[in-house]
Amino acid sequence: MKNHARIRSSFEQHYGHPPEWIARAPGRINLLGEHVDYNDGWVLPAAIDRCARLAFSASTTSEIMLYAADLEANVRFDLNALDDKLDCDGNPLPGWALYPAGVAWVLRQNHLPISGLQAVLTSQIPIGSGLSSSAAIEVIFAVAWQALSPWQQTPMELAQICQRAENEYVGVQCGLMDPFSILHGVRDHALFFDTRTLDWEPVPLPAHVSLVVADSGVRRRLGGSAYNQRREACEQALRLLAKRLPGVHALRDVSLDDFREHEQALPPSLRPIAEHVVGECVRVLRAADLLKAEDAKGFGALMLEGHASLRDLYQVSSPELDTLVEIARELPGCLGARLTGAGFGGCTVNLVEAQTAETFIERLSSAYAQRTGGKADVWISRPVDGANLLLHGQRKPV
Repeated sequence: MKNHARIRSSFEQHYGHPPEWIARAPGRINLLGEHVDYNDGWVLPAAIDRCARLAFSASTTSEIMLYAADLEANVRFDLNALDDKLDCDGNPLPGWALYPAGVAWVLRQNHLPISGLQAVLTSQIPIGSGLSSSAAIEVIFAVAWQALSPWQQTPMELAQICQRAENEYVGVQCGLMDPFSILHGVRDHALFFDTRTLDWEPVPLPAHVSLVVADSGVRRRLGGSAYNQRREACEQALRLLAKRLPGVHALRDVSLDDFREHEQALPPSLRPIAEHVVGECVRVLRAADLLKAEDAKGFGALMLEGHASLRDLYQVSSPELDTLVEIARELPGCLGARLTGAGFGGCTVNLVEAQTAETFIERLSSAYAQRTGGKADVWISRPVDGANLLLHGQRKPV
């Protein structure tokens, strides 16, 4: 509640009255299933206990007045001028403001009426770290506008709105996994999610393990990175394979046997991209069964396989992420380690025996500094429930 009191106080100082609501949206880690959600695959994310918070009230105008407390930055933009991506003074919207503007743009495209806002935003989720700071901001504004509006969308519909904002307004061709996990998180559980059918189920994590996140300190910008190029490569590989495999509508439909039989139909630049997606889908299906059987060791081995595939086939790792994984896998109590998120920098997630977690953190941080000269922020992360609202101190589900 200290964080809620702090943002409430910031809002009152900024606008001269208390907020109507406070919303919370967690970040997310992905335990397995990287770069497969835009290939209709299966994923295993979890909402985590670092989150964004938004204190907000409706305004009587069409303006969004937003103060980003962590950046000490203000922005004002008008709901009637979203296509231009300009603030009220005619300047280009800063990158961080594209996320709420994008959500507003999609809501209006969907003919869902929304009001102007007075808002204060703060976040514990490191920007560009692979923990979905951008999706958390999108979700928190979708939740805010729903709280102030007569319409009601399901959490899955809100997730789809946020994905569309990222794809069509921000310009990153991401899948549905990030907003889905932020809205559907279940405490102490991973989420086994089929991104085609939208079926999902919470899968409990073994009680004797901890999830440890290690932030390499290296940041990436997805909009300007190779992320969109990877998605286009997947689509090219699919078109070529579909000519030989009737009934294949996404790379998730390609079995390992079919891939081995037809991989020569792909040029060398596309072959490893498709191989990663096909193999990663198989790993997630196996991993869900292992978690249900409480086989943490087997699950951790799949995490290590997944990182090697992201490094060698999909080529989205970095020297710093590889160093973190290499160090981690040699430390006592470590069962698995891999990059989490899109890659190109950011964080790793580690599956560690709970009784060794604190020592693991110390040794990983120390060894990383010795090898790279950089500083890694390393902490135990706990799966939490998804986004929610607080009204007068009372928790309200989305």
